[in-house]
Amino acid sequence: GAPPHHLCVQRPGIYRDEEGRSWVTVRERSIRVHLWQIPVHPQGTLFFSQLPFSQLPLTWQLCPGKKYQGSDSRTWQIVDHDQTQGENQESLLHLLPRVEVGKQPWGPP
Repeated sequence: GAPPHHLCVQRPGIYRDEEGRSWVTVRERSIRVHLWQIPVHPQGTLFFSQLPFSQLPLTWQLCPGKKYQGSDSRTWQIVDHDQTQGENQESLLHLLPRVEVGKQPWGPP
């Protein structure tokens, strides 16, 4: 399946897409985020490591070029998106560096 068009935070580390599906985040120490679409009980306990979700945006909007724009104005590249067993999906996102006005991301500072 295709990646969701819109993700909105439901609670720390869990997002809901436009079809009402839950996506659980697993943040690596780097600037990558795994999103797993799995059923989540509204009051369920999270059994995975609670990493600093405060650094993630409240919402993500799908943009052209396989990118998400976060509500915090940061851009995330979709590195990989796969459908696993059944209907579960997984996305791997990579935070793109911010580009200052008037500077090219590949040029000298």
